Amino acid sequence: MKVLVGIKRVIDYNVRVQINREGTDVVKEGVKMSINPFDEIAVEAALRIREAGQADEVIVATIGPGAAQQQLRTALAMGADRAILLETDREIQPLAAARALMKLVEKEQPGLVLLGKQAIDDDANQVGQMLAAQWDRPQATFISGLDLSDGKLKAVREVDAGLETVEVSLPAVLTVDLRLNEPRFVKMPDIMKAKRKPLETIAFDSIGIDMPPQLENLGYEAPPKRSGGVRVDSVEALVAALNDKGVL
Repeated sequence: MKVLVGIKRVIDYNVRVQINREGTDVVKEGVKMSINPFDEIAVEAALRIREAGQADEVIVATIGPGAAQQQLRTALAMGADRAILLETDREIQPLAAARALMKLVEKEQPGLVLLGKQAIDDDANQVGQMLAAQWDRPQATFISGLDLSDGKLKAVREVDAGLETVEVSLPAVLTVDLRLNEPRFVKMPDIMKAKRKPLETIAFDSIGIDMPPQLENLGYEAPPKRSGGVRVDSVEALVAALNDKGVL
């Protein structure tokens, strides 16, 4: 069985994001880029499935510029077998990303597709669900636990009311949450080995998906600065202050 993992190149979560002077985008030049943290957890989950003898191959894929090869090489250093880059400099929104991944699903015929539940740059939380709908296969989202056996997968989902266990048949799409695992540390020998692993580059325009952006970003602005707190002497004063602000 093949496991296909979709990853996204994002600004590293440790970087303090800055907005450019024009207010049209965030500053990306000279900024550290990394694998989206949720996607890194998805890669780790795929590797553990293969190491348990339940998969034969782990393939990582991303959509983005040529520089995204760096993130694919990181996933290869973690232990993925090969990588695919759908290369483009255009902004790819969730529906286009799902359609592009569907092309890879048709090409690779994986038994399982793993994605992070969302990307930390847009927080869209849409690609996994859209992919499952196009593939017409089961999905389990926001999973924090999984058990794979006999062609069935039991997943523990994090929902508002607590935890929910669902069973899905394969092939299926899973989106993972933070508590599923802790990604492994990449060592220097693994980084060197990753340079010899296959990385296929495919022009995004060649796969037959030509759809204009469905969302338009009108601008970016930093959140307003928080004012200093006020110390109150009693619970009654606190309630009165909250009433004055319209909170209660």
